[in-house]
Amino acid sequence: MRDRRLTEQRNPSSQRVDELDPLGIVDLINAEDRMVAEAVGEEREAIATALELAEAAFRAGGRLIYVGAGTSGRLGVLDAAEMPPTYGTDPEMVRGVIAGGYEALVRSREGAEDSPDDGAAALDELDVGSDDFVLGIATSGTTPYVLGALRRAREAGARTGFLLCTYPSKELLDTHDVVIAPLVGPEVITGSTRMKAGTATKLVLNTITTGAMIRMGKVYGNLMVDLQVTCEKLRDRGERILEEMLALDRAEAAQLLDRAGGHVKTALVMARLGLDAEEARRRLEDVGGVVARAVGESGH
Repeated sequence: MRDRRLTEQRNPSSQRVDELDPLGIVDLINAEDRMVAEAVGEEREAIATALELAEAAFRAGGRLIYVGAGTSGRLGVLDAAEMPPTYGTDPEMVRGVIAGGYEALVRSREGAEDSPDDGAAALDELDVGSDDFVLGIATSGTTPYVLGALRRAREAGARTGFLLCTYPSKELLDTHDVVIAPLVGPEVITGSTRMKAGTATKLVLNTITTGAMIRMGKVYGNLMVDLQVTCEKLRDRGERILEEMLALDRAEAAQLLDRAGGHVKTALVMARLGLDAEEARRRLEDVGGVVARAVGESGH
């Protein structure tokens, strides 16, 4: 019987890929990759729901927790790891859990995905609770480790979601708060879900966390302003943001940043409203950290 999972079906377009020259291989893979963004776009409403769930978790003091195995797990850990350096978040705010532990990031441990109990135990170690949003990632929709982790998360009262790249079962749809299923079709190499499915997964995770960070006030206009100066690279970026947003010269931007304790958001509010650092921080806290709310939309 033919496997119903798209991730396990043969792609008719690539059944003679082994006969192509290098340029032909590149063109074929590129043609298949062009389908990915469209498939992700078809899931726009579900992705927006996941974004809202992540924001709600953050505002409640909870976390966004990704759970996956293999490529799916690595992509979740990668997305989580990129949040602190990009948006200045606490490393606990977005967490990635991968079957087999962090060793599995660099050395495949395929058998690790087969135990639902191990998935549940990983969530127990994180002390998952009702303020958290747990997103399982399994392109096939059937990974036992992920299913076990999500079951434990539901038992603990957390909101849950599922990201897969095949047709979702009724059970998945009925069980979780959101199901995201970009149907990218069979892979160029059958079952190699690090390809189109992996790309779709990365696009979805990028959108969820970027959108949630925007909603949490980490962005003003399209600039990453929740920036604390901790090195020369970040000082340069912070000063350039203040130069551009406030029409200052570099020396003025540097002085303002120093008065703000090295925090770009605080500096913006200080300059826009004529406040000292302490009052600017209080104003930001009152509006959930969103600069536009603190200074008014005209501040752009």
